[in-house]
Formats: sequence, C-alpha cells, structure tokens
Amino acid sequence: MNKYKKLALNTGIFAIGSFGAKILNLLLTRLYALNLSDTESGIKGLLELSLLFLQPIFTFALQEYLIRFGLDKEYDKREVFSTSAVITSVGMILMTLIVPFLSKMHSLSYMKGFTVMLIIYVIMSSLRMLCQNFVRSRDLVKLFSIDGILATLTLLIFNLIFISHNHWGVKGFLLAAILSDACSAVFLFIAARLHKYTGLRYFNKELGKEMLGFAAPLIPTIVMWTVTSLSDRLFINNMKSDRVVLGTGTAGIYDYANKIPSLISMVSTIFYQAWSMSAITENNSEDRNKFYEKVYSAYEAILFMASAGLLLIIKPITSFIVPSDKFAVYADVYMYTPILVIAVIFMSLNQFLGGIYSATKHPKNSSWTALVACTVNLVMNYFLIPEWGIQGAAFATFLSYIICYGARMIDARYYVPFRFDIIKTVINTVALLLMSVLVIGSPKLYMLWVFLLFALVMFINYKAIIDTARKLIKR
Repeated sequence: MNKYKKLALNTGIFAIGSFGAKILNLLLTRLYALNLSDTESGIKGLLELSLLFLQPIFTFALQEYLIRFGLDKEYDKREVFSTSAVITSVGMILMTLIVPFLSKMHSLSYMKGFTVMLIIYVIMSSLRMLCQNFVRSRDLVKLFSIDGILATLTLLIFNLIFISHNHWGVKGFLLAAILSDACSAVFLFIAARLHKYTGLRYFNKELGKEMLGFAAPLIPTIVMWTVTSLSDRLFINNMKSDRVVLGTGTAGIYDYANKIPSLISMVSTIFYQAWSMSAITENNSEDRNKFYEKVYSAYEAILFMASAGLLLIIKPITSFIVPSDKFAVYADVYMYTPILVIAVIFMSLNQFLGGIYSATKHPKNSSWTALVACTVNLVMNYFLIPEWGIQGAAFATFLSYIICYGARMIDARYYVPFRFDIIKTVINTVALLLMSVLVIGSPKLYMLWVFLLFALVMFINYKAIIDTARKLIKR
C-alpha cells in the first residue's frame, strides 16, 4: 500500500474510533456542567492537567519512545514492551514517593484531599498508555480505535453512577477515570495478547538506556507543553486582581472554554496518531519532502476550515455542550473560546512539525522550541491575566503557540525542507482573528461579517483538500 493511502486509511480508522469517543466526551462535558459547580470544575481541570504534568516525567516520555522503537523493525517487540513496562513501573514507584510532598506546596493546594486518588489516577492512566501505544506500534489501529470508544463509554457510565447518581463530585470523577483506565488496560492486554510480549527475560538493559537516551530531551518538551496549559489555570487560581474576578471558580470557567477548541484538537489528534507512524516509516523515502509538503498543505487547510466553521456556530454549540441551566456563570463561556480555537490550530501545526524532530531523531530541537513557547506563555500570563482575566490567559496561549510555530517552521525545515505558503497562513490567521473579535464583541450585523469571513477561509483552502484527494484517487 502506498504511503498516501496508508496514511488516509489509518487516519480514517482513528477517526471512526475518535469521533465515537469525542461524542461521548461532549456528553461528559455536559454532564459535568450540570453537576459540578465552577469551583469543583476548576479543581477537576487542575487535577486532569496534573496528570498530564506528572505522567511524562515519571513514565520518562513513554508515549514517545514506545512508538519510535516499537515501529522500528530493527528491535524485538517483546524487548520493547517488557523494557518499557519495567521503566514505567520504576517511574510509578518514584511518583508515589514524591507526589505527597508536592501537595504541600501552596500553589498546588488543590491536590489536598485528592493525593492518594491522584497517584492511583496517574498509575492507571500510565498502564493504559503503555498498552495503548504498544498496540499502535504493532499497527493494530482498529483495536486501538475500538478501545478509544469503549474506554470513553465506561468513563461515561462510571460518571453517571458516581457524579449524577451518587453526587460524589470531584472524587467521583477521579474514581470514574481510574476504573475506566483499568478496564481499558485489561481489555487491551487480553485482546492484543500482550502476555506473549511480557516477561523479565525480555528486559534489555541496553535497549532501556537507548530508549531513555532518546526520550530524555523529549521529557522537558512534553512537560513544558503541559506547563503552558497548567500555568494558565494556576495563575487564574492563585493571582489577585482589582480589575477582574480570579480564583478556582474562574479557572473552572476557563477549563470549559478549553473544551470547545478540543473539537479542533480532535481533528489534530486523529491525524497525528496516523501521521506520527507515517513520518517514522517514511523518513528515508526518496520523495519524503514532497510527501510532507502535500500532507502539511491539506492538514493546515482542514484545521483552518474546521476552525472557521466552529467559530461560525460557537454560541449555540457552547450553550449545548456547557449548559448554564443550573449554574448561570457558564453562560459567558463562549466569549473565551474564539482565541483558544485559533491557539489550538497552531498547537496542532506544532505537533506536525514536532513529528519531524521525532522521525529524524532530533528531540533536542523539540525541547528548545517548546521552551520558547513555555517562556512566552508564563511571561504573558503574568502580565495579561490580572488585566484581562480569562481572555488574557487565552491570548497568552495563542501568542506562545504562534511564536513556537514560527520557530519550528524555520528550524524543522532544515531537516525536511518542504515548501509551504506563508501568505495563505497569514490571511487565514487574520480572518479567524477578525471572526473572533466579532463574536466576542457582537456588534450589529456581526453574523453577516462572520459568515463572509468564513466563506473567505473556505475559498482560500478548498483547493489543497481537492488536490490531496485527487492524489489519493490516482494512487
């Protein structure tokens, strides 16, 4: 099968699984909004981001090295899985010893009362990640997608029991996540017959060193991306201001504002799961640069078109996903989503460019570009959040991602020098920013101008989609 069709097939399979999972996730967001106050939602969001912060550190970037070495035919898959399992186990022991001390820090006080459950949450999620990524590295993409749907379905069921029925709040959410991840790990272990790849006799010390050597520069990269997200909430949660309302409740509103752009990140995640595999397997192909050029052009077009469509219907879709029936404070969530939608576009494009570093084995470059984004985000959060509140956090996120995008577009193309149209990218970005300003300000006849800008984005980008589709059909 040629590289374009394989990428399209894998993307399609991931899409089937991810769309089902994301639909269920939207129901979960609605369930949380109806049952958790803004303060409870703020704590929940901070705990979720704590998982994303702790996991790459104490699994030593498991998701990166397991895929990279699992797909490489030079390595024994039994040694890859068993060695990864040992490394993960050691990391979980270290995490269990360290997290109780972290919870004593003032800025992490939201962990108090949830420390033990947070530790179990990270362990179960890491075990699931271990099984998930190994299944994907074996090219079992259908099983991977089925698991995505089943895991979200069990999460929904457990949340209905613990939050809607029992009213256990944040603890109910953590318990639901723990049980869902446990069910997923067991399902994948049995369905993929992972016991055949498990055993201390397959542990390879030299392979472990090679894995950790590859992953070491990637750990700060992943952590810094998480810090970029977590710092927004921590600043909102802990800073004081005479101009805007801040605190845990405001962090909860910001968390919901980030749920809407996740519809765009869904498109990105679906594609990236397939793309990361193709980028590695096609790294040494003769027409690699042309392959990147075609894929990037179509990917960028899809992201801008999807985002323009989302901004066009942002108010009704936000009111459905985050209802304000019970908690009126959620009625203004839509105002904080437009800038975050654009930020997600550049986060997704950064992911694409980061795939170049992984495929060509230049993880250090990924780290320094992520450091740029993290630094910009922290500095801008410090100055903008006390003045603009949630909108300041959103704008800081957008700036950090677009600056990182510029750095990566210059740097990554030294390794894979594919062509791209910077003028089209600028016009797309300006059009979406204008749409965002109109949605937030809601002036007279603003929907007419929003629609015209939407049409402009569609017109600019449709050709890249058609060209790629024709290439697929011809091949």
